[in-house]
Amino acid sequence: MENTKDLYIGLMSGTSLDGVDAALVEITPHAPPRLLATHAEPMPTALREMLLTLCHADSAHFAELAAAEEAFCQLQARAVAALLMQQELSADAICAVGSHGQTVEHAPNGHQGGPAYTLQLDNPSLLAELTRCRVVADFRRRDLAAGGQAAPLAPAFHQALFHSREEERVILNLGGFANITWLSKKRDAPLGFDTGPANVLLDAWCQRHGRGIFDANGAWAASGQVDETLLERLLSAPFFHQPPPRSTGRELFHLPWLEGHLNGNEAPTDVQATLAELTATSVAQGIRQLLGDRPLTLIIGGGGARNADLCQRLAHHLPNASLHSASDWGFPADWIEAGAFAWLAYRRLHNLPGNLPSVTGAKGERVLGGVYAP
Repeated sequence: MENTKDLYIGLMSGTSLDGVDAALVEITPHAPPRLLATHAEPMPTALREMLLTLCHADSAHFAELAAAEEAFCQLQARAVAALLMQQELSADAICAVGSHGQTVEHAPNGHQGGPAYTLQLDNPSLLAELTRCRVVADFRRRDLAAGGQAAPLAPAFHQALFHSREEERVILNLGGFANITWLSKKRDAPLGFDTGPANVLLDAWCQRHGRGIFDANGAWAASGQVDETLLERLLSAPFFHQPPPRSTGRELFHLPWLEGHLNGNEAPTDVQATLAELTATSVAQGIRQLLGDRPLTLIIGGGGARNADLCQRLAHHLPNASLHSASDWGFPADWIEAGAFAWLAYRRLHNLPGNLPSVTGAKGERVLGGVYAP
C-alpha cells in the first residue's frame, strides 16, 4: 500500500475499558474523513482492574499511576503495530497518531472548590518511541485552559462527517456515557453536551450479577420492568438539571452511586431495565432541550448503537425522530470516537482549531494537543 494519501491513526479507549480501538483514517482538505481500516486490541484483565481501581481511588501512589500508564502505553503501541501490519504500512506512512489516553478522572468544574482538571493517563513520548510515529496527544486540557468543559470533543468531527443543509440531524454517541451533537441545517455552530450515563451503569450492573461484560443486545434489560420510583430518584441527580455546557464521567455515575439509590429489594432485571430507561429518558430530554419536538434524523454511534432494547426505548421517547446507525453514512458506529482523534491529530498538525466553543463553553476556538516526534 503506497503512501499517496494523508493517513492518520486515531486511538481511543473509553469507559468500557475493554481495549484500545485503532482507526486508520484518510483525511484530505476537501472531502469527509474516510475510514480505511480498524483494529481492536483487547485490554488485559490485570490492566483493566488496575485502571478501574484508579478511576475510583481517593488517592494513588505515583508508582501505581506510572505502572498503569506504562502498561496502557504498551497496549496502545500494540494496537498501532497490529494495524500497520494488517495494512502492510510502515510507520513513516502515517502522518500522526492521535491518542486520547485513558480518562481516570474528569472534573471540569473542579472538586470541592479546587481548580478544574481532567486526567487522561498517557505517555505520548513513549508511544512515539515505541511506534516510531509522530504522536499528537493531550487534547482536552487546552480547551479546559480556555474555560471549557474539555468534553465532548467529538462534535467537531461529527460536523465534518454528517452536516447537512437539508435536515436537522442529531448525532448520539452511546459509549460509556451519552453525548449529543445537534447539527442544525440553518446554523453553522453545532450544539451539544453529555446527557448522562449510557453503557457505564448497564455494564457495571451486568457484571455485578454475573451476566457477562455487557448486556448483549439489551436482552436482559428487555426482560425486566421499569421501576418508575427508582427512575425518578435517579433522574433527581443535579447533573440532569444543569444547563449546558456540561460533561460527566465515572466520578459521578458509578456502581456505588446507583446502589445508594436502591432500596435493596429490587429485582436485578428491573434495575437493568430502569438503567436502560434512564439513558433513553435523559437522552430524549437533552434532545428536546435543543430542538423541542421538531422532526430530526438521529444518527447513533458507539457500542449502544447495537443495543436493540435501548434503541427501541429511544424511538418511543422520540416519536419525531428517524433513527439510523452511523454505519448508514459509511462510518461504522463503533469507530467514530477513534476516528475523531485521528481527525483531531490532523487538525493539530495543520494548526486548525479542534474544539467547538458552542459545545464546550470555551472562550474561543483553540488548537488542541501537543506534538511528540518519533
